Amino acid sequence: MQVARRAAGGRTAADVDARRTTVRDMRRANRSVLLTRIWLDGPLSRHELGQSTALSLASVSNLVGEMIAEGLVEEAGSVESDGGRPRVLLRVAPGYGYLVGADVGETRVQVELFDLAMTALAKAEYPIAAAEPDPRQVATHLLHGLAAVTEQAGVDPAAVLGFGVAVAGTVERTADAVVHAQTLGWDGVPLGAMLRAGTDVPVHVDNGAKTLGQAEMWFGAGRGVRHAVIALVGSGVGACVVADGVGYRGAHSSAGEWGHTTIVYGGRRCRCGNLGCLEAYVGAEGVLDRFRQANRGRPAAGGDEETAFGELLRATGRTAATVIDETVGYLGAGVANLVNLFNPERVVLGGWAGLALGERHLPAIREATARHALRQPYAQTSIELCRLGPDAVAMGAATLPMARLLREGGVPREPAVRPARVTRGR
Repeated sequence: MQVARRAAGGRTAADVDARRTTVRDMRRANRSVLLTRIWLDGPLSRHELGQSTALSLASVSNLVGEMIAEGLVEEAGSVESDGGRPRVLLRVAPGYGYLVGADVGETRVQVELFDLAMTALAKAEYPIAAAEPDPRQVATHLLHGLAAVTEQAGVDPAAVLGFGVAVAGTVERTADAVVHAQTLGWDGVPLGAMLRAGTDVPVHVDNGAKTLGQAEMWFGAGRGVRHAVIALVGSGVGACVVADGVGYRGAHSSAGEWGHTTIVYGGRRCRCGNLGCLEAYVGAEGVLDRFRQANRGRPAAGGDEETAFGELLRATGRTAATVIDETVGYLGAGVANLVNLFNPERVVLGGWAGLALGERHLPAIREATARHALRQPYAQTSIELCRLGPDAVAMGAATLPMARLLREGGVPREPAVRPARVTRGR
């Protein structure tokens, strides 16, 4: 029987390794806390970091010094202090790396490149004509877009920290990132694996409403609250539920399919195949179809869905006004369901169609919500518009690789990095 070798002090080698692992994990956790605070709330001084994280000033200075040496954090000016020397402010270095985010919508694939200050540096778009697009074609668009935005911005693909992709439907949180999008006709599509076959850039895939929610909670209308629902209204409809500061995903990441809650029993057929879904009444495709039927088969003017939806909102005819009034009522009832179910401090309305509708009719949406919600939870809720604009889903997708960097406390660059492979599709 082999006896474990004793280290100094009577400890075994396994004890020493375990202690080293614990110290290393704690150091990474403390770096994560500091890096997250600097990135979300910076520029901040070392003194402010110590006060807000409960870490000692010595620990803050030591860990920040490491991150400055790695090029991850940099000094960003100074502020006067009470009676002492000016305090140096710190921020995450914008050029330490780059993030790419993509929004796979119903009508187009949009890809954007950001620096670590979330400044958009390049964009590429590819139209989608089919109601049920071929996943291989979508993957090709995404890989084309990844190559295009790095080339436009003059960025070495090896400097891209990750490629975040937002899609409709449920995303299994596995290495293959399997997508189930009933409205697109996708059943078990391994989108993550398909993209990794064409690039060495790390790939992250998630639901579009959830990426919108993360962006709005970090940078937009959700900042400052712990309980919120971020609603996405485009061609399709979804929601991100945030409870006590954490996104609620459900048992298998399908929580938030708000668009497929029933608003009218036995009502209009939805793209998912069911009857009476909220999406069939407030999603852009459903609204335009309702107008066409009410308008004796004549569709709204416009060559594509977004243009047609905008024309409908600007139309002055009685039929258009009736359809929009009904849409506001249905949307208010849907938001009231969110208020009654989740008791959020704030509901944020986003998505390109949600913003277009909300910019003209937000007071009416609030009134419709008040008519359908319980009085007390409604009185405790504010209803606001998304502040990050129609590109917020892609920005949220770009935060997926950034979230990983923050969790890991930053990863020092290797001195010799093999250039990342970015193809233009297959």
